[in-house]
Amino acid sequence: MSDPNAAAQQATSGTSGTSGTSGTSSTSTIQDAPEATLEGELRESHAARARSALVRARATCLHVGIEEHEAKLVPTGPAGTAAGAIRLSEQGLAALEERSPDPAADARCARNAAAAATLAAQIARAHDDSELSGAAHQAALAASMAAMEAAGGKALGRDPHLNARASTAEATACAAATAAGWLEP
Repeated sequence: MSDPNAAAQQATSGTSGTSGTSGTSSTSTIQDAPEATLEGELRESHAARARSALVRARATCLHVGIEEHEAKLVPTGPAGTAAGAIRLSEQGLAALEERSPDPAADARCARNAAAAATLAAQIARAHDDSELSGAAHQAALAASMAAMEAAGGKALGRDPHLNARASTAEATACAAATAAGWLEP
């Protein structure tokens, strides 16, 4: 696994960019601009949640001694499953940069990263039955469920209430993982 502190800095340092149209746009471009801007904003929101969940997942795995090399195509145990889920989520996040914003796909990427973090939390919980570990595991489950709701159903990554709830749940999961000692502050 890569250094979780460096990854955390990368996850929290969002990219800033400007979007818009030149002064000589056609009517269709002007009408499409708000949709493109919204999709770009949704991309950033979903990608930020995915990065955060991956940082949390990597740190949790490292906390219990699971290394990146344990990822297997066909995992034979929980460590291989968690490391493989993280690797797949990292690949999905990297693919976001190669395609245009798609709120449904971007939300699924965040959902998959949250699910990978939940797998890691289950393993960490099995190693430590403390109250803080239990709370971190429950927070990871809640973040995964909120990400699933934001990505699924009719929302397809576009519902601002569900997206905000998923972001809040992710922040809560990070705080709980930090309190449990899985993630460094």
